[in-house]
Amino acid sequence: MIGEPVSASEPWYRRRAMAVLLAQSAGTQVVTFVLRPTMSYRAIELDVPAAWLGVLGASFAIAPLLLALPAGHAADRYGERRMAVAGAVLLTAASVAFLAFGHSIAGLVAAGVLLGTGHLGCVIAQQALVANTTKRGGHDTAFGHYTFAASLGQAAGPVLIAAFGGEQAIPDTDRIFGWTCGLAVLLVVLSALLRRSPRPDPQDRDAAMNVRSLLRLPGLPHALVTSCMVLAAVDITLVYLPALGTEQGLTSGTIGLLLIIRGASSMVSRFFLGRLSRAVGRRRLLISATAAAAVAMLLTSLPMPVWLMAPVLLVLGFGLGVVQPLTMSWMAESAPPGLRGRAMSLRLVGNRTGQVLLPGAAGLVAAGMGAAGVLLVTALGLGFAGVAARRLPADGT
Repeated sequence: MIGEPVSASEPWYRRRAMAVLLAQSAGTQVVTFVLRPTMSYRAIELDVPAAWLGVLGASFAIAPLLLALPAGHAADRYGERRMAVAGAVLLTAASVAFLAFGHSIAGLVAAGVLLGTGHLGCVIAQQALVANTTKRGGHDTAFGHYTFAASLGQAAGPVLIAAFGGEQAIPDTDRIFGWTCGLAVLLVVLSALLRRSPRPDPQDRDAAMNVRSLLRLPGLPHALVTSCMVLAAVDITLVYLPALGTEQGLTSGTIGLLLIIRGASSMVSRFFLGRLSRAVGRRRLLISATAAAAVAMLLTSLPMPVWLMAPVLLVLGFGLGVVQPLTMSWMAESAPPGLRGRAMSLRLVGNRTGQVLLPGAAGLVAAGMGAAGVLLVTALGLGFAGVAARRLPADGT
């Protein structure tokens, strides 16, 4: 029955529940990774200055920055399914807002806020569900598969941009927004089919009510810095790669293909994350992946032919794809039962802080150095994140 906890004694039930979760995760990312680059193209249509693209990118994170911890608390208390349904409804509202009000900067900002809030509700629910239904020692594999589904959505999302863009510099944004409305409605249905995890005992939940205990976990600041910088790098790639393509005379179809390559590479790295982590070690893998992403981001900022940009973005996607699930896994294994939703939300607070501050700073860089300058500064930030990752405990404890 829908809404019953997942039981370890029913493998078929768990497989079906996981299939729904992975489909819901992929759908969330399809909607998000269609809307965010399309928002940039709509801004270009409106002749918005490059500096304002950073502001539009930050609009995605403003409301979630304030709501992440309450959302994590709600997921722990009321269950992941309710949170996922609320997030999917907000994503639908965001799609409608882009279509109806996206012909002005104010409309784009308002729709971006709705998009960020809906995305927050969905991912908090998804991550808490994975953390609460996975046995200790299996989180690297579980979060790898979960983020594999997310990467599948990230790779599939730009397909709409390529399909409606073709050889044009700017795709048909109205058609893309219209199609996304339908996809968001399907996401609401998938969210309603999610199962909730077993609830912790009330005594355990009450003991875990204070989120300050999470802040005392060894290595937590370094995990937050690494996760924050990597997610900001993904966002900046989404926002500024279309701008870089416009500066260099690349078609929207080419940029869509490059985004697909980046997303597909992340998908591969996450599918094999459990094996990679066991072979290399979690901390060593985290450091090397961040360093590789930093070098690839640095190369992306340099002028080069498209045939060379493709393998560079392949490396970039692989490196960025590894880091996010590893930090999720580390926090899930460190947090006690009843507090894992808030552990995931605390990580998202750090991520959203970076999404508010870094794109805005990127906009200032873009005003003087263009999109290539933004990517160069982001590469330096990734290098700093790699240094911070060296302070993480090797086993997440």
